[in-house]
Amino acid sequence: MDWSDTPLWLAFGLLGQAAFGCRFFVQWIASERARRSYVPLSFWYLSIVGSLILLVYAIHRKELVFTLAYLPNCVVYTRNLMLIRKRGARESPSARADEVGTRSEP
Repeated sequence: MDWSDTPLWLAFGLLGQAAFGCRFFVQWIASERARRSYVPLSFWYLSIVGSLILLVYAIHRKELVFTLAYLPNCVVYTRNLMLIRKRGARESPSARADEVGTRSEP
């Protein structure tokens, strides 16, 4: 392993990895609260932030494989947010509340 980068760059890369990794815990907690599989908006925002940071870090490190791995991610994550926003505009507030698990069940 090559850990010869500056501490600031290592911290930046670790921050990206933390953001990208935390998204799974966010999704897990949201699903447990909703009592069904559920992907909250914060999952997609953490995905974008983590991917962008890791992409910049991969470019800095001149790592072709990791650069190509993180390059298309933001397009997919942004498109998911666009689809969610478009669907949310068509649905009633009560349908959206049910989707996020905030409506109480009998």
